Amino acid sequence: MSSRLRLACATLLAATACAAQAQGAYGDQPIKVIVPFPPAGGTDVVTRLLVDKVRAATGWTFIVDNKAGAGGNIGMDAVAKSKADGYTLGMGQTANLAINPSLYSKMRYDATRDFVPVALVAGQPVVLVVNAASPFKTMADLVAAAKAKPSTVSMASAGNGTVGHLTGEMFAKQAGVKISHIPYKGAGPAATDLLGGQVDFYFATPQAVIPFIKSGKLRALAVSSAKRLPVLPDVPTVAEGGFKGFDTTDWKLLVAPAGTPADVVKRLNAEVAKAMSKPETAAQLLAEGSIPLSGSAAQAAQYLKAEQQRWSAVVRDSNVKLE
Repeated sequence: MSSRLRLACATLLAATACAAQAQGAYGDQPIKVIVPFPPAGGTDVVTRLLVDKVRAATGWTFIVDNKAGAGGNIGMDAVAKSKADGYTLGMGQTANLAINPSLYSKMRYDATRDFVPVALVAGQPVVLVVNAASPFKTMADLVAAAKAKPSTVSMASAGNGTVGHLTGEMFAKQAGVKISHIPYKGAGPAATDLLGGQVDFYFATPQAVIPFIKSGKLRALAVSSAKRLPVLPDVPTVAEGGFKGFDTTDWKLLVAPAGTPADVVKRLNAEVAKAMSKPETAAQLLAEGSIPLSGSAAQAAQYLKAEQQRWSAVVRDSNVKLE
């Protein structure tokens, strides 16, 4: 081998070694997690709980970036268009990954192609609540009133196309009744009008109404999950009320941009699984009405595909469309 060739080989090996050293192990840079909703909401709370646990276990630095708007579409679009190196993640959920693709006539991203599922994190049903002074003591009372006077019983929601709204539409369809839907700009205004007696019922996120249920201002008639919520053990499921197979959940699923290296996804999935398996993590989630979820990245992908098909049918049946 000539001296010139040896020098070239040595230079190439040195450059490769330097590049590998510069790249470093995953986690040596801050990891941004985009939350497509405002601070203090359900998705934000779960995200911050998760990254705190992973940070404590790994020493990684996390930055939670709230990018709200358009039902979560703005934040998820930012994730989709980020570099696929594992240093930008997004906390997707039922609305922006499974409902919005069928709900909006134009989408900024393709929910089936632009992301790689990393890990399921948590699921949260919605709670069917009425004012404590309401004559409706059970789901049967509510259905009977809706059948007696079609389109007069009013349902609040936190907005068109939300899990609560579409759960209510599913409920009405299975009950064979017509209701009057009143969308609000968020959970707070919807709960306020329910408390004030302006609307009849509301499929609400647990965080928005549990304090009022505990104080006796609201009455919980049912939860939308397949099983009862530990935080509301005396409240039956919708399925128990005669709606066989009824089950809706607002799940949280950590995603990365499509093309993110498989080894990075696998490492992230493992760290999320460790964090979610801690007893204190489960206790915190259960206290707010959430249920810890787990599984491999492949299982998360299968779950997402099934949910996208399911919610697409719900949106179609409800005849709801947004621009």
